Amino acid sequence: MIWIAIRMLTGDPQKFFGLVFGIAFSTLLITQQLTIFVNLLNLGAAGVYNNGNGEVFVMDPASVTTDVTYPMPSTALDAVRSVEGVDWAVPQLRSAAAVRTAQGDLEQVVIVGVDDATLTGMPKRLVEGDKSDLRTPDTVMVDDVGATRMFPGLDPMGQVLELNDQRVVIGGITDTVPGFASTAVFYTTYSRALRYIPGTRNRMSLVIAQPVAGITPSQLVDKIEAETGLKGRTREEFTRDGIDFIIANTGIPFNFGITVALGFVVGVAIVGLTFSLFIRDNIKQFGALKAIGVTNRQIRKMVAAQAGLVGFIGYGFGVLATVGTMWAFSSNPFFKGFFVPWQVPLISLAAVIVILALTALLALRTVFNTEPAAVFR
Repeated sequence: MIWIAIRMLTGDPQKFFGLVFGIAFSTLLITQQLTIFVNLLNLGAAGVYNNGNGEVFVMDPASVTTDVTYPMPSTALDAVRSVEGVDWAVPQLRSAAAVRTAQGDLEQVVIVGVDDATLTGMPKRLVEGDKSDLRTPDTVMVDDVGATRMFPGLDPMGQVLELNDQRVVIGGITDTVPGFASTAVFYTTYSRALRYIPGTRNRMSLVIAQPVAGITPSQLVDKIEAETGLKGRTREEFTRDGIDFIIANTGIPFNFGITVALGFVVGVAIVGLTFSLFIRDNIKQFGALKAIGVTNRQIRKMVAAQAGLVGFIGYGFGVLATVGTMWAFSSNPFFKGFFVPWQVPLISLAAVIVILALTALLALRTVFNTEPAAVFR
């Protein structure tokens, strides 16, 4: 009976390909939009991902993410270092600034000042240059995405810029995850960043710390908060803070939720209408099968096999189209690091199953209500 059901389905090419297209399009829309949504949320934690060392981040209680910080006094560093269980602790400064290129263009950038002695806080990988080059006077390093945007068609290495009336030279390019705002990030030493960025008496944005062996990051966070009154977060918690900030302060979840919902509705509409037309056009065949003794249970299996075949093919094409789209845009620096989380195809699969189940149940009602005698009228 299953073979008969498949022959009935493939015997009508227009409706068969229409069903496959409906599932494929719905899968593509749901999977692609969820993939972009997840990756955009991850950009909110780019400042944590790009910190190559340290499991604990200490900040003022008012601070929320790496991009939303309230400056602390320099004494906060000594307070953190004095906590039992801290292996090492270094300062970090993060602040917005404006630079003027040699062509006279004005660009908004983020200045990140890392520890002078250890360069802790730098990204792990460099596209060009060496971390030790950062100690050269007037040298900064720019992230690769920012370099592409600021110097299209030019070699960023050696470019001279004006940063708050001071001369800086690009001496390296870092391999980093781009931030949510896609603003270029300049890395320099902490002492030099203090000179580049004029400000108030309190300048330090974060303290990056590492627990000694035998103490977990969570335990160290509790110790630091109890002894210093500052806010401590583990790497995982600070990552989550950045994602939650994007969710709470932008319309991204709502807008992407609408798109995903539309993908589901479109799938139900296209597949439901096409499947209903297919059943209606083949109602005589189903009636004949019932007349020769085929039970409703067997017909239910036939329709399930038809829906399963359409879903398998359409879902496969939809996922492949999503992967192809991500691959096609992978060369775009603003899509750097985008990937398809394994959970997203599973969510799309669940949506496809629901779409097929709804449309199959609606179609089966017509078949079950058909009298076998109607075939002979």
